Amino acid sequence: MADLSSLKDLAPAQDAAPAHVRKVDSLGRSYATGKRKNAVARVWVKPGTGKITVNGREFRTYFARPVLQMILQQPIVAVARDGQFDIIATVHGGGLSGQAGAVRHGLSKALTYFEPGLRPVLKKGGFLTRDSRVVERKKYGKAKARRSFQFSKR
Repeated sequence: MADLSSLKDLAPAQDAAPAHVRKVDSLGRSYATGKRKNAVARVWVKPGTGKITVNGREFRTYFARPVLQMILQQPIVAVARDGQFDIIATVHGGGLSGQAGAVRHGLSKALTYFEPGLRPVLKKGGFLTRDSRVVERKKYGKAKARRSFQFSKR
C-alpha cells in the first residue's frame, strides 16, 4: 500500500436499498407473526380460494362482530387480492379486538413475504406497523394505573 487512495478499492460495495425477497416454505406458504396488545397471531398465507380460518374455525364465526371481520380483511382489500389466498391463523392471548389486530398485522407481513411488490401499498396503509399500545400497569398507592383513591376531608 503506497498511499491512502488505494484504500477505497478495499471498501465493500454498498447496496442502495434493502431488497425484499420472497419467503416461501416447501409447501408454498409464507408465514408471519403479528402482535397487538397482549395477543399474538401466527399467520400462514398460500394461494387458494379465499378461505380464512382462525383457530380452526371460519373467521366469521370466530370474530362475530362485523367491525372485527372488517379489520381482519383490510389488508386483503387494500391490495385487491380478495379471494386469491387461503389464510390460516392461530391466535392466543388478549381479547377479541386485540386478536383481530394481531391477525391483521400478521396477515400484512405474510402478504409482503409472499408477494414483495405489495409492500408499498401495505406500508402506506399502516398495516405493517406494530401498534405498541398496551395496558398500563397498576401502581401501588393507586386504585388503577393512574386513578387515585377517593379523598374526603371528613
